[in-house]
Amino acid sequence: MNIEQAYLHKKSFHELTTDELYELLRVRSEVFVVEQNCVYQDLDGDDQASIHLWMTIADKVVAMARVCPAGTHMQQVSIGRVITTERGKGYGKQIMLHAIDAAKEYFNATTIDIEAQEYAKGFYDSVGFKQSSEPFILDGIPHIKMTLSI
Repeated sequence: MNIEQAYLHKKSFHELTTDELYELLRVRSEVFVVEQNCVYQDLDGDDQASIHLWMTIADKVVAMARVCPAGTHMQQVSIGRVITTERGKGYGKQIMLHAIDAAKEYFNATTIDIEAQEYAKGFYDSVGFKQSSEPFILDGIPHIKMTLSI
């Protein structure tokens, strides 16, 4: 697989420019609300405490993720809002590996939790997460909790 070179951005909420924040929220809305036809509260109050990672090629966002400290989105450090806009090119795996590193670097994570859409279980298995709950419905979509022990 020939992965085009992507540039990694990694910032706290307060380091984001208004243009960067707008673009991240626009892509999140495009994928989670419009593409998945899911009405939910994306602006959940966790962004301000989180580390935001995104990869760009020629200024176009190709992948993103958010790393939340323990006690915000979930009890443990968590990764969420994982998106790839260029599917099948390996960017999802790259952004997840960067997010895992950021969880260790910024929040000293030894355990990371995610609320994964159930269909994506195999993807998260491939980066080391293991299913840690029974399926549940979140925002009308089947999810499972998955955990990575570092």
